[in-house]
Amino acid sequence: MIKGALEGLRIVDLTRVLAGPFATMMLADMGAQVVKIEEPGKGDDSRFLGPFINGESIYYMNLNRNKKGITLNLKSSKGKELFLKLVGTSDIVVENFRPGTMEKLGLGYEDLKKIHPKIIYAAVSGFGHYGPYKDRPGYDIIGQAMGGLMSTTGWPGQPPTRTGTAMGDVLGGLSVAIGMLSAIRYRDQHGVGQKIDVSLVDSVVASMEIITQIYLVDGRVPERIGNRYEAVYPYDSFEAKDGYCVIGAGNNKLYAVLCKTIGLDVFIDDERFLTVKDRVKNHAVLKPLIEAWTKERQVNSVVDTLLEAGVPAAPIYDVKQVVEDPHIAGAREMFVEIDHPLVGRTKLTGCHIKMSETKPSVKTPAPTLGQHNEEIFGGLGLSEDEVRKMRDEGVI
Repeated sequence: MIKGALEGLRIVDLTRVLAGPFATMMLADMGAQVVKIEEPGKGDDSRFLGPFINGESIYYMNLNRNKKGITLNLKSSKGKELFLKLVGTSDIVVENFRPGTMEKLGLGYEDLKKIHPKIIYAAVSGFGHYGPYKDRPGYDIIGQAMGGLMSTTGWPGQPPTRTGTAMGDVLGGLSVAIGMLSAIRYRDQHGVGQKIDVSLVDSVVASMEIITQIYLVDGRVPERIGNRYEAVYPYDSFEAKDGYCVIGAGNNKLYAVLCKTIGLDVFIDDERFLTVKDRVKNHAVLKPLIEAWTKERQVNSVVDTLLEAGVPAAPIYDVKQVVEDPHIAGAREMFVEIDHPLVGRTKLTGCHIKMSETKPSVKTPAPTLGQHNEEIFGGLGLSEDEVRKMRDEGVI
């Protein structure tokens, strides 16, 4: 079996629901041993989020594959003792509680580094661990709202819109994963651990790139503009006979090719459309000229014709089309099947990072609640009787 790039790395994962589990899922796919700690008798909140098969949450299963699962009551003295033992054998601790929660338990970064100076402590929260808003609760929709994303998503004259998936959480998860890998590199070079503090709001703000720069440079507050882009045109969605497609003619050369391909040669040297800046300014005039051509054709015909000419174009897929696409689902293996002890054969989202020597993969299903208690606690020196007693006492 091919070893993952992160083979030998152990992560203690206290995170729940999405941002943190998404981050540790990626690292587990790449070979890290992720020990997921859940509340005894309850578990991660996402175990109660649909869709379900045989009463088991596929939401939970998708984000927690390749992980070991244990239960532990961190409020009990024995639970804290076991947690510290586990930390002593690990490289990273990651949590997404409200700032201050772990400190109140005596298990914050300053506490842990006293017993394990090389530990890397990663935290992802709504607003970060310092600043006037640090005590506010944080969810994806709050990150999207206060990071500016909702204000620019949607159509002119319509209300601010949340993106169709939890992009605030996903961006936070990606950010904390990058932070953990960077800290491992630094620790390996200098022998010192550190704390990583990632905010959902900060992560969304960072993703806004040109949108915030427009305000900082021009003093203009960007508004909702539908599917077009502030900096380039034509870079938009266009209606066809049987649906919608996108066209991305991002420079003068591509614009000229587009015009020649769809019979708009006369508009190549039109003063209104000479430069990218001109085309952005006059997008409302240019769009119906292009759409007069696309509306007369099927989506696939539009896309095939433009791609053959060298103009970037694509159909706008629904989820069924994504899941059934031969490139995405087939060649790129973005949906994979795995056997789960309670669900049976089921399909999950695959690994989106492709590596030539250490291919990330989905090897094991998400753990049932406390599935690996005996294995992990036994590795800390506890006997089966001691593990059974702790379960009876509510420690695990």
